[in-house]
Amino acid sequence: MYKKIVLLAAILLAFPVFSQENLDEVKVTKKRKGLQKSFTVTTNTTLVTSKELLKAACCNLAESFETNPSIDVNFSDALTGTKQIKMLGLTSPYLMITEENVPSVRGASQAYGLSFTPGTWVESIQITKGAGSVVNGYESISGQINTELIKPINDIPFFLNAYGSTDSRFELNTHFNTQLSQKWSSSLFVHGNTRVSKMDQNNDGFMDNPLAKQINVMNRYQYYDAEKGLVSFINFRYMNDKKQSGEVDFDPDRDRGTTNRWGSEINTQRLDLATKVGYVFKDMPFQSIGFQNAFTLHDQNSYYGLNVYDIKQSSFYSNLIFNSIINNTKHKFATGINFAYDNYNEFVGLTDYGRVDNSVGAFFEYTYDNDDNFSLVLGGRVDNHNRLGTFVTPRLHLRYNPWEKSVLRFSAGRGKRAANIFAENQSLFASSRTFSILDTDGKIYGLNPEIAWNYGLSFNQKFQLFGRNGDAGFDLYRTDFQNQAVVDVMQSPQQVLFYNLKGKSYATSLQIEFNYELANRFSLRSAYKYYDIQTQYLSGVYQRPLQAKHRFFGNLEYETGRSESGSQWRFDATYNWLGKQQLPVTASNPAQDRLPEFSPSYNLINAQVTHVFSSNFEIYVGGENIGNYKQSKAILGAETPFGPTFDASIVYAPIFGQMYYAGLRFKIK
Repeated sequence: MYKKIVLLAAILLAFPVFSQENLDEVKVTKKRKGLQKSFTVTTNTTLVTSKELLKAACCNLAESFETNPSIDVNFSDALTGTKQIKMLGLTSPYLMITEENVPSVRGASQAYGLSFTPGTWVESIQITKGAGSVVNGYESISGQINTELIKPINDIPFFLNAYGSTDSRFELNTHFNTQLSQKWSSSLFVHGNTRVSKMDQNNDGFMDNPLAKQINVMNRYQYYDAEKGLVSFINFRYMNDKKQSGEVDFDPDRDRGTTNRWGSEINTQRLDLATKVGYVFKDMPFQSIGFQNAFTLHDQNSYYGLNVYDIKQSSFYSNLIFNSIINNTKHKFATGINFAYDNYNEFVGLTDYGRVDNSVGAFFEYTYDNDDNFSLVLGGRVDNHNRLGTFVTPRLHLRYNPWEKSVLRFSAGRGKRAANIFAENQSLFASSRTFSILDTDGKIYGLNPEIAWNYGLSFNQKFQLFGRNGDAGFDLYRTDFQNQAVVDVMQSPQQVLFYNLKGKSYATSLQIEFNYELANRFSLRSAYKYYDIQTQYLSGVYQRPLQAKHRFFGNLEYETGRSESGSQWRFDATYNWLGKQQLPVTASNPAQDRLPEFSPSYNLINAQVTHVFSSNFEIYVGGENIGNYKQSKAILGAETPFGPTFDASIVYAPIFGQMYYAGLRFKIK
């Protein structure tokens, strides 16, 4: 029994976001729900399980949030087929996105990084709204998304997922797992996807989705020594991703660098090496030490028409963390130091924006939990950055259970980050806009670092109605920017301006949820979201472009009972309504290349049916955008792509229209 306790503690405590949070999250996984919310975790965290990830047959991490009410998913442009996510109304650069608590999607990978992690590799996702933990860094402003990959010790010997869709996308995922010895386990993950046909559903002469090829391989090792309380991971990973977009008749061998046809290629290679070691002190399962190291080489070569953009990032990250208690288990703390190094070789055309960033920081986080109705997490860190200077990042989280089956939470925290203005806004290269940086006295592209405070209040209540379980609640968050690297597309359709915030910029987010078990194994999940997001631009105050002020989300899920052979049917349908969105200014364009001030509202419906034949084999079919809604004019100036009005970055709705898919999953247990 002691061995089991030590082993479990080693897994849970070695690499926490919050040590207390991870313990509680494991408790709720037993409920076997797709989305799990704990009433005892201090932070406002939702656990997305592998069961939920199967609903949309997700093929990469960016597509894993379609059934999640807290995350908004939109296309980034009309060419690359890339999906971007938003939380609390802010785009992914304001989120800390980590893989097993190591920062992953950042810097050069901001635009496309979410598409580099296959969904079948993911064991679970933790989504934390508001200020995150100081343990993982200072960059989190609107929240944190942490992905946990499948652990070799828990993996099955073989897994296969095959997928094909009507938009000519085909994917194959395989897992191979081996028990190397009593203490060593190894998993080999192989992912490949391709899109083979040029399709133009809206007849504008441009491909709706790119031709694409990706090969993604990861080999990870896990070591256990339960007797000594030692656990470790070693990950090796290589990815090669190629995309070609643009006009249907574009031939890169013939037309690249010319004005014959407009086209784009984005070729990315990525190499990752990561190690983790955790040790739980003998006879003290509440005390542990963990050491994380990660090296990444990200190399992207790309062009968008005549706009050439190349970026190469070499990064190293190291984090040492110690967890223990003060007198008793009601008082816990985590402390440590971390180091980050980033070497950027970045070229926009012929202009070299290369730089080296490095930082060292120390953190301390105190957790109090009375094991009943109250807990708090109070943390702070001090960092010294060669460009951002020396600064302090405080974070606070409170939880209170005022009565049975209810939870009230409050959070506040400060975040600071260096905006990678070109990498984060690559969609704007697919236009004829000129790029201008108006400020020159800052240390990152001439700009000052972004600084923001985030405040949050949330409440959730479980209930029973007509003998069925349900829960309802709300969360309200406010982000106030002290400084922001403003991306201004409201001045002119021929320009994008970058400058330090001259006035106010804020994002207010309200989400109201209602979830209810309509019948046995038949459940409803719904949410209304309101966003008030405004920024002071040079030409005045506007709503944040391409952000709906009102959104509604609904999800229906039904599954039959399992037969003796293990067969089962699963049904899932998701509805999204998006209100009007502020569009970038196009008033000075000729009439045929103008857009209205606001987009129209629209609806989206996705659905999937899965038939489980046994615990080893299942098939699934589904459809996205079943109502076949398409943006009426996706690309401005498509007839003259090298002219002054060309712009493929103003996307508020799907381009392709309806899409259907089918696939199978096969397991050897």
